[in-house]
Amino acid sequence: MPRATVLFRRAPRDAPAAQDDAVAALPAADRAAGWPGWRWAAPLAVTLLAAVLRFWNLAHPATLMFDETYYVKDAWTLLNLGYEGAWPEDYTDADFSAGKVDEFTGAPSYPAHPPLGKWLIAVGLALFGAENPVGWRFSVALAGTLAVLLLTLIATALFRSTALGVLTGALLAIDGLAIVLSRVSLLDTFVMLLALLGFGAVLLDRRERDRRLTQWQESRPPDGATGWGPLLLWRPWLLAAGIAFGLTCAVKWSGIYFLAAFGLYVVVTDALAWRRAGADGWLPATLLRQAPLAFVTMVPAAFAAYLASFTGWLVTSGGYDRNWIAQGGERWTGVLAWVPDVLQNLWHWHAGIYSFHTGLSATHAYATPAILWPLLARPTQVYYVGSAAGENGCAFDYCSEIVWSIANPILWWAAVAATGYLVYRFARYRDWRHGLILMGVAAGYLPWLLYPTRTMFQFYSIAFEPYLLLALTAVIAAVGTGRRGETVSEERAIVARRVIAVFLVVVVLVSAFFYPLWTGVQTPFWFWQMHVWLASWV
Repeated sequence: MPRATVLFRRAPRDAPAAQDDAVAALPAADRAAGWPGWRWAAPLAVTLLAAVLRFWNLAHPATLMFDETYYVKDAWTLLNLGYEGAWPEDYTDADFSAGKVDEFTGAPSYPAHPPLGKWLIAVGLALFGAENPVGWRFSVALAGTLAVLLLTLIATALFRSTALGVLTGALLAIDGLAIVLSRVSLLDTFVMLLALLGFGAVLLDRRERDRRLTQWQESRPPDGATGWGPLLLWRPWLLAAGIAFGLTCAVKWSGIYFLAAFGLYVVVTDALAWRRAGADGWLPATLLRQAPLAFVTMVPAAFAAYLASFTGWLVTSGGYDRNWIAQGGERWTGVLAWVPDVLQNLWHWHAGIYSFHTGLSATHAYATPAILWPLLARPTQVYYVGSAAGENGCAFDYCSEIVWSIANPILWWAAVAATGYLVYRFARYRDWRHGLILMGVAAGYLPWLLYPTRTMFQFYSIAFEPYLLLALTAVIAAVGTGRRGETVSEERAIVARRVIAVFLVVVVLVSAFFYPLWTGVQTPFWFWQMHVWLASWV
């Protein structure tokens, strides 16, 4: 009989989470696992690769691209004024790129988003100066690099396999959407990184919760009454998740969907965990004790983290709407009359920004409704310059320089398909890891479907791309399993490994093929045309 091989072992439904295990199927990884340095050297190698792809020639192009015109300028005025300041009406991006960076006025500008992301961009400006394009993009490049390391560590913990963790991180490292969004000073990479921090904290909280429930089970008398089970009063990882999601909201309000989704996830999985543990009162224990405690642990921490991002606005007097009441705004009356004017002004700021976002429906050539994001229907051209022969060093009939925020198409479509398949596997086998991954996708993607007329772009999907890649890794790991996670024949395992290897080689080659168009390298126009696989891409 052929020898059986396990590609991915699924634990029984009633097994504690601490006993879940996944075994990588990649032969090279299996051989390397015997080297003690594999567990730290491989993640660092992937992180170094990500850093090279993100920091190489970061100053090019030396002009503000797309919405950098807002965020870099806002970050520079935050650093100098403590709030987002305005610029003269005749001031242009060319003036800023030329080094005329101190032309801002003391008047406030209209900020479309909370300030944390712009404060993070300001770190790079403080280090390298506003005259240096590296300063504009340093913080976002660092955030994109750290996201690769973080995803590697999360996947390693989730699948209990360094090989699968490194694979997941490597896929993010070489993907075009992640590379471009780490080389352009927008806010979305910060959203992705901070939400991923919260996701990792929820994972660690689940592991700690299950460990404590297992201890409680083992300490019970054999025939004793279980009651409501143990009271988990102190959950530090849940507190950390609340802070991370609060900081996500302080970059963009879409972070609140992650807070809500994973807050619900914690409550539901707590109830299921108490039931598995054999607590007689698992439902009241969850609804009357653990759910309120989870809320008190996560939500106030998230609110405090969010409010802290407005420190500059609070301690200065020139920010947008900072003096709304003093300038004629209507002060609250009745039971809310005690609220300080500064907080009433801040609330008015939020009401105005909320109206702006819910009513945003401006026409844009690259606007793409969320329903089309899974298809990769309309990736955004962030920057484009065409040059005739002899112009700007062009050695061909016509040349293009483009920064194109398109994901690696093969990787993207495969990850989307894998996510759909993971929905089926979760519905059939109830693997908790699959549920956690799908919650990340749902939190980052589904809320956008509620606003079909709002102006939005394909690159917003960077917020949930890590979870798509986790889904792809889970499916890769499960390729050789049977219907119920049984072992499979060695012949089938070999075929699965070969298919996986061919797929990964194709992904790497496609990334190499697209990389010049992710980084603004000047290429012949025909080279750019070779990359237009769908008519909707141009």
